Amino acid sequence: MKHRIVVLGAGYAGTYTAGNLARRLSPADTEITVVNAAPDFVQRLRLHQLAAGEEITAPKLADVFAGTGIRLRLARVTAVDPERQVVAVADADGRDGELGYDTLLYALGSHGADHGVPGVAEHAFDIASRPSALRLRERLDSLGRRGGGEVLVVGDGLTGIETATEIAESRPGLSVTLIARAELGAPLSAAARSHLRRACDRLGITVLEHTRVEAVEATRALCADGTAVSSDATVWAAGFAVSPIAAAGGLEVTGNGRIVVDRTMRSVSHPNVYAAGDSAYAIGDNGRLLPMSCATAGFTGMQAAAAIVGRLTDRRIATTKLQYLGNHISLGRRDGILQMVDGEGQATRCVGGRTAARVKAGILKASLWTTSHPTFGLPNRRHHLVAASTAAAERSLA
Repeated sequence: MKHRIVVLGAGYAGTYTAGNLARRLSPADTEITVVNAAPDFVQRLRLHQLAAGEEITAPKLADVFAGTGIRLRLARVTAVDPERQVVAVADADGRDGELGYDTLLYALGSHGADHGVPGVAEHAFDIASRPSALRLRERLDSLGRRGGGEVLVVGDGLTGIETATEIAESRPGLSVTLIARAELGAPLSAAARSHLRRACDRLGITVLEHTRVEAVEATRALCADGTAVSSDATVWAAGFAVSPIAAAGGLEVTGNGRIVVDRTMRSVSHPNVYAAGDSAYAIGDNGRLLPMSCATAGFTGMQAAAAIVGRLTDRRIATTKLQYLGNHISLGRRDGILQMVDGEGQATRCVGGRTAARVKAGILKASLWTTSHPTFGLPNRRHHLVAASTAAAERSLA
């Protein structure tokens, strides 16, 4: 029997890693299945542009995996049982089912985190998924049709900054306010913070620093200092959280639910489970936690694939780089910031302006192309598994 590899999630990490495995492992010995709730690949890096009104390509996963030998299961993952080595899923028509696996790659990513703030779920928008970004877009459209309105973006991380600047540039008839818990762009270098502030001034964005939102209502946000900020559309961009599925299944996770992995992205509690992307609690080469990002998805996915191939084929496991090089931040379509960091993760030099915007655009195009062609450029040689995989052999004797 073939060794069953199941990949949960078809985001940047899951799609890339599945393609990597398909190109390097013999289809005579392995069967690779990708499980994803949506039929399309979501360019999460561009959801703020989608919300602001730009048309963003969403390639069909069936086309992405065509010709790779990868099976696609369109279903929502509802549970993982690492003891029985099965994944529970719910298909689009509501039917429940199970998928057995010998090796599992968990790459379900993350979603917006409300941090328990009252009213966020009921009244705020987020751009953590394509449907939620489209809901925000519809709201902005309705404000535009009525002649204007106030948009409040809560959170000055990369998502909040990009969302606020994109909306302000694309929809000049709307008034945009950005709330920062500390100084605007605090993790950035002094030069980058200055550039960001000038961009907000140029775009007419009101910035409220050292402000914490404690509740969101239909037409306003209530702050810790007792003030209320009026809003016709509140965008919640105050962080991300992972699904509770890994924790509920008994995998060793951190307090916030991320799977604890070793240097090879292997679960420290269940050796036939790997994690990549936002779901993994992965320590970089500098000894610091890798942030949730597209770049991290690539690095952790590359390491997970190397480890899975190495162990299944009894070859040396390649140690790939696990590094955090910096951030590329768009400030509308014609401005941006490239913020580099040192070995300790501290902001160093930066590049701002049109050059940064062009580099960011190039990164977005490259990430879409490589994800849409998951087996391109990988080794043509497909390795056979040792003894056709111990797990599969044991199943055949049961």
